[in-house]
Amino acid sequence: MNEIATGATAETSTRDWREWVGREEMVCDLISPERVAALAATLDLDDTPGRGDALPPGWHWIFFNPFMPRRALGPDGHPKRGGFLPPVTLPRRMWAGGRLACAGSLIVGAEAVRKSTISRVETKSGRAGQLVFVTVTHHFFCDGKECVTEEQDIVYRGSAAPGGLPPTPTHAPDGAQWTERVEPDTTLLFRYSALTFNGHRIHYDQHYAQREEHYPDLVVHGPLTATLLLNFATRLRRKARLEQFEFRGVSPLFVSSAFTLEAKISENDLEALDLWARGPSGELAMRASARFSL
Repeated sequence: MNEIATGATAETSTRDWREWVGREEMVCDLISPERVAALAATLDLDDTPGRGDALPPGWHWIFFNPFMPRRALGPDGHPKRGGFLPPVTLPRRMWAGGRLACAGSLIVGAEAVRKSTISRVETKSGRAGQLVFVTVTHHFFCDGKECVTEEQDIVYRGSAAPGGLPPTPTHAPDGAQWTERVEPDTTLLFRYSALTFNGHRIHYDQHYAQREEHYPDLVVHGPLTATLLLNFATRLRRKARLEQFEFRGVSPLFVSSAFTLEAKISENDLEALDLWARGPSGELAMRASARFSL
């Protein structure tokens, strides 16, 4: 998740954003069977969870998203700064990763509640320039019971320089026991943007993605890649229950190039899988781990 604003100001480096820690927000949503079926079709799945079934892990990301009017959007298609998150003026906002703990499942067709709290804000400086890290803790409730807890890591950073050299990629791990090829296309990205009501133009406006944010092509959504890894993991452990999932984005994936989902049994925990998305040149795009119980 990225956001482009009008540019950073000196306020970013001087303001203590920790005053936003503890800020809360409550959102209610219906786990609509129609939207669940739409995501299953988007992911090209034959089995669609129906009313009364457990919502598959990661599918909650298509819910609880704000429906903002166009006048409330910035030039990048994201909501203008302010609201629940601190109005950090650094121009790029990215969903860097997160952690899920699953005590239960949200139920398709049921009303659900997400309670969100800003739990950490940290400012750092490095070779990449000024960075602001925000961690949001989400608690998801269904039928009065807490089902899922999620920590979401968001990072704000400066703009990419036109013509600048990209960071040296990290090579993806070797030793995968299972692999699955993914061929993204513009329809997949368009549908996922629509389902999540994500207006960020890097996912559907090629001219904007290349000219304004200096990407080579349309960018695959980070949560979409995480959802694909989660689906991959749960297919490998069909008879087990997901307890924990952790993921971190490392480098972007693009609509013009196929990538692979890869997994192996964790060397440190036989109940867990180490997972990753391998980019077309062997680069590590996303790293993840999933722990299951029987």
